[in-house]
Amino acid sequence: MLNIFYSVIAAIASFFMMMYGVIGGLNNFDTIQKYEENVAAFEPYENTIETAVPQTEIYNVIKEHFESELPAGKLVKKAIVIGYDGCRADALTLCENDGAVAKLITTGGKAYVAYCGGVNYPVFNTQDTSTAPGWASILTGKWADAHGITGNGIVKSTEHLTLLTSLVEEKTIDDSAFYVSWNGHFVGDDSTYKLEKAYCEEKGLDVTFSDADDDEGTVNNTLKDIKSLDCSDFIFTILEHTDHAGHGTGFDLDNPDYSSEFALAEAEGAEMIDAIESRLTYPVEDWLIIITSDHGGFNTGHGGFTIQERMTFYVVR
Repeated sequence: MLNIFYSVIAAIASFFMMMYGVIGGLNNFDTIQKYEENVAAFEPYENTIETAVPQTEIYNVIKEHFESELPAGKLVKKAIVIGYDGCRADALTLCENDGAVAKLITTGGKAYVAYCGGVNYPVFNTQDTSTAPGWASILTGKWADAHGITGNGIVKSTEHLTLLTSLVEEKTIDDSAFYVSWNGHFVGDDSTYKLEKAYCEEKGLDVTFSDADDDEGTVNNTLKDIKSLDCSDFIFTILEHTDHAGHGTGFDLDNPDYSSEFALAEAEGAEMIDAIESRLTYPVEDWLIIITSDHGGFNTGHGGFTIQERMTFYVVR
């Protein structure tokens, strides 16, 4: 009975949210239906919008990887998260065979529809579908009611550390690295991880916080690490291509700017995967590779409640 009750409430909430969008000129039934069809059209997805998993689950996947036993013949565990900031869940329908997502899926990887915002659509989101809350939820395994990052421009306390720090502090791994170009992560006075960066420096933890001027710099920093003899055990790198295109001209698959920037992120992600698989020590390394997004987008923004903003994804191998 409770399941029926919650289903009815969700349906009513969904209806009123869509009506609000129609009245406000934000969204419409045809646009929503087209989006849902696009997500469903990506056949590799193991689940649906209705059964989307929380983006916080990525934290558990990474933690379990490092805490599990090494497979036979492997000597060390490694992991990388390649973030496509502002990449919508339906964008994976644009994937090409030589892109990063296809490289993972065709070699045993799996793709999942996920959600940001604290709860799954159509229940009204409990945190902004914005950059800082999204990545903080992935890195801490918590929602904003715990980690405190309800929006951009908020400094996170060290009560809930990211995996970049906790795995090193617990000596589960030797080192980690965070490669970005957005100043809101740890560069500015109101950056999300300002205190955590200081915490790592104070305790002498081998956690690299490296910012670049643009995505090209982020890619170069990431590839330099991957190609080093003893690369970081855990790498978290974020590309801004799709977010910049979305804010500039629109978060829409029919927008050539958005689709071309997605293709560029895919090419750079594939370059990182190729570099990993080309490592001399790759045969004895147990690599976890994840591609994911912090939030989606609608029109030229995000942060709100629309399904296009709420749904994310992750691909894992």
